Amino acid sequence: MQPLQTITHATDHRGVATLTLNRPQVHNAFNDVVIAELTHVLGLLGADTSVRAVVLTGAGETFSAGGDLNWMRSMVDFSAVENEADALKLAQLLETLDRLPKPTVARVNGGAFGGGVGLIACCDIAVGVDTARFGLTEVRLGLAPATIAPYVVRAMGARQARRYFLTGERFDARHALRIGLLHEVVEPDALDGTVHTLTDYLLHGGPLALTACKHLVDDVSGQTDRDALKRDTAALIARLRVSDEGQEGLHAFFARRAPNWMR
Repeated sequence: MQPLQTITHATDHRGVATLTLNRPQVHNAFNDVVIAELTHVLGLLGADTSVRAVVLTGAGETFSAGGDLNWMRSMVDFSAVENEADALKLAQLLETLDRLPKPTVARVNGGAFGGGVGLIACCDIAVGVDTARFGLTEVRLGLAPATIAPYVVRAMGARQARRYFLTGERFDARHALRIGLLHEVVEPDALDGTVHTLTDYLLHGGPLALTACKHLVDDVSGQTDRDALKRDTAALIARLRVSDEGQEGLHAFFARRAPNWMR
């Protein structure tokens, strides 16, 4: 792949990778290049055993304004088949972020609209500045927030999603917190410290256990068979207890020392 044009990324000494949407001149709106680059780099970070957590943020004063206007203009004359192929690339990006086998934190440095809200909803934890504003404005273009819907509905719930999908109205960070899109709202000068604290918490967890927890939430929330749920969760904890990581964690706890993934 060519040198990255639209995003930057760096990994600190702790193994925390920060991935930055780097198009501040267009409020970090995304197009086909952003989608391709973000999908590619997320795949690399997900496979890199030295990476323990991933932070997603935006350059400048905006997290992401959603779809780039020039990109959207280019799609006006696409056929239905071409439009579907294009939309599937965004859907693949969202799925890659959502299912990344590492914990993810959305560092919401400013406003997010449309697909930008979708990126936040795909992250495991989302913390934003109190000045940020949000909106799902697709309906005002005669469209619907289709590819991001599974993640946004999961984050804010069906009742809230109906309102904001239909009205396209904007809402502030405090309201985003109330409806579940954000986990925490802070003043801008506290954003980096809060993200650092959250990633420190994540680094205390065993890497395989963190991945298992992500799958566990999905499995439990989608399971309606109580007997199967009982069997599956019992099997999971049994596997983790006898795994190398589980054994290390238990022995470290009883020996009152740090487990090897924290050294």
